Amino acid sequence: MNLKTVLILLGLALATIFALVCVLLTRERSPRTCQHLPPEQEDVEDGQSLVFADLTAEEMSQVVRYLQGQLGVPLVEASRAKPSDNCIASVDVQVPAKAEVLRFLDGGGARPPREALAVLYFGNQPEPNITEYVVGPLPAPAYHRDVTVQRYGGKLPYHRRPTLAVEYKQIGGFLKSQVFPSAPAFMQQVMEYDGTNLAVVTAAPRGFWSGDRVTWFVVFQNVSGFFLHPVGLEVLVDHSSLDVSQWAVSRVFYNGQYYRDMAQLESAYVQGRIRVEKVRKAAWDGDFSSMKPRAPRAALFPVQFEPQGPRYSVRKNQVLFQGWSFAFGLSVSTGLRLFDIRHKGERVAYEISVQEALSVYGSNCPGGMSTRYMDGSFGLGRYTSPLVPGVDCPYLATYVDTHSLSDSLRPKERKASLCIFEHNLGSPLRRHYSNLQSLYYGGLVNSALVIRSIATVGNYDYVWDFIFYQNGAIEGKVQATGYPSSSFLHGDGLRYGNRLWEHTLGTIHTHFVNYKVDLDVGGVKNSLVAHDMAFEMTRAPWNPEQQIERPRLTKKVLDTEDQAAFRLQSKMPRYIYFAANSKNKWGHQRGYRIQITSFAGDHIPEASSMERAISWARYQLAVTRRKEEEPTSTSIYNQNDPWTPTVTFADFINNETITNEDLVAWITAGFLHIPHSEDIPNTVTVGNSVGFLLRPYNYYDLDPSIYSHDGVFFTSEQDFTACEINPLACLPKTASCLPNFPPFTYDGFRNMSRL
Repeated sequence: MNLKTVLILLGLALATIFALVCVLLTRERSPRTCQHLPPEQEDVEDGQSLVFADLTAEEMSQVVRYLQGQLGVPLVEASRAKPSDNCIASVDVQVPAKAEVLRFLDGGGARPPREALAVLYFGNQPEPNITEYVVGPLPAPAYHRDVTVQRYGGKLPYHRRPTLAVEYKQIGGFLKSQVFPSAPAFMQQVMEYDGTNLAVVTAAPRGFWSGDRVTWFVVFQNVSGFFLHPVGLEVLVDHSSLDVSQWAVSRVFYNGQYYRDMAQLESAYVQGRIRVEKVRKAAWDGDFSSMKPRAPRAALFPVQFEPQGPRYSVRKNQVLFQGWSFAFGLSVSTGLRLFDIRHKGERVAYEISVQEALSVYGSNCPGGMSTRYMDGSFGLGRYTSPLVPGVDCPYLATYVDTHSLSDSLRPKERKASLCIFEHNLGSPLRRHYSNLQSLYYGGLVNSALVIRSIATVGNYDYVWDFIFYQNGAIEGKVQATGYPSSSFLHGDGLRYGNRLWEHTLGTIHTHFVNYKVDLDVGGVKNSLVAHDMAFEMTRAPWNPEQQIERPRLTKKVLDTEDQAAFRLQSKMPRYIYFAANSKNKWGHQRGYRIQITSFAGDHIPEASSMERAISWARYQLAVTRRKEEEPTSTSIYNQNDPWTPTVTFADFINNETITNEDLVAWITAGFLHIPHSEDIPNTVTVGNSVGFLLRPYNYYDLDPSIYSHDGVFFTSEQDFTACEINPLACLPKTASCLPNFPPFTYDGFRNMSRL
């Protein structure tokens, strides 16, 4: 064998060895698939949380079939019903009375019967009315009870009924077939109307007096983001008659002028007696209102994943996480709600729920100036939207499907309408770096559990969160986004907002959100205690000639509901808490503190004829005795008759004693929104977030998060690169894995059609 052959063989051998080494090194570096570990959870009694569970689709269908067979009157499909028909407006779960539930959960009592609450519109009766029935027991209904008088003290007048989708459709047909054709020249030459290129948005409430059903409809270009494309035309429709053929136009508004009807507007236009502001026709994508990104794709945003799988579990309607447990549900009117919230196995709250979202608008156009939206009437749960993984919630969140029945005889499934996830906030929950005396570091990552739903009610999207922290705190938060509502810019419009585009006035408005918080701190019976501070002057004991101003603690027990009702802009004690009848190791009453985050605008003047319908918004906090007959701070019927409200929250506050009683906190948070150019095309959530915190206050003997498995501690004398000393040192090993990202899916457009 000559030297040349030897060298060739040696080269091939070296190349082979090099290739094998590269393969082995590459294989060593290749991330493995993440291995899921079972979450560590406390043993919770299986199935008890179902006492709060939303109705299943089959249960809803059973209720509908029962009512169809037992009421003895024809029931028309709500999506096709005329105002003069009978129909089922909604079916939801009837949550049992608290005393019954607690006997079942805590006292070994019988499980309360499972029941539904059905809202029916009876238009085809001598005295049309709204009736509420409790139907049960489920899943095989055998009885129904009319609870209307019991709940509201009398019958519900028919004019108070929330507006069905079909009624809006009928009004749209009325405008298209009868109203707009009565001004042919104006509609063709000014509006360039072709039968499809205009959309209308409702104002509410509907009139000035009980019994009115007279609504301003604001006309916009029918393009993407049409809320920002007003054309200057608004029509006041009287749809109070149950006979659709009797509906009529009461007024018409165009570019600052009012007309008796469209015929009068047409006459003035033809004679050249009106000032025309012709709006440039927008492209279908809306142009400036389009949410299509204006930039090309670049590097991907950061994505969270769980290298060892979720550390929480979702069992039907119950969530377990790091010592927390709670049941969840979605009311068709009020949206997200939680029950039986426990920490370390002990109940801290019986119910935490959204009650209402209110917006009060200003404008120099009639639709805008008369708008006071009470979104519970439209349905915060009904309009819960399917969630987009990776934007609305983390991609790997747990997504929950929900069902609702409203405006139909058939339940509707909403895929992925709730999400649950653990969220690393990217900051420490607590930490300390010691460089004095001893040298050490101790800290805990702030990783919390979030349950979220997003309701899209017209132009606004509300992101509803309840957040559970490892220190025993609970946060309720809402973030507002979506499109700002707008009016046509004319005259002195800038007194009521900012100009957002050529003819678009972003109108000033307030947002108020109300929550019900039924805390049970160390038991059902609690008292309300306020702690704050005051400065006192004293002489320095070691130098009496010198004065010291020192803060001291002030304490007060709030004995009555009147003392516990804090007006919106009034000063409230900075520490206010529900106090238990038990004490912690240090002799203090165990408590949970209420801390509100709010930047609310002013409440509507109490002299207003409709203020009592939204009187909950008078108060940033009001604490009342819990009563089964006061389940909510408002009513879905208040929107269409705020002048004779079905539920008046102010009447809940009647100076009853609240010492050692079952108490409820009614919390209002809000913000003032003056739309500005950066709200185009969409309002962002940053800065538009309000809510509250419930924080343990002497409830524990020390911070319970010290027992978290996530804690980090090491000293200068320890090898902090060793896994057994510092869990962060293990991350290259424990977190170097490939998460399983399922294919992207979205169900938001299934069975949907453009109106």
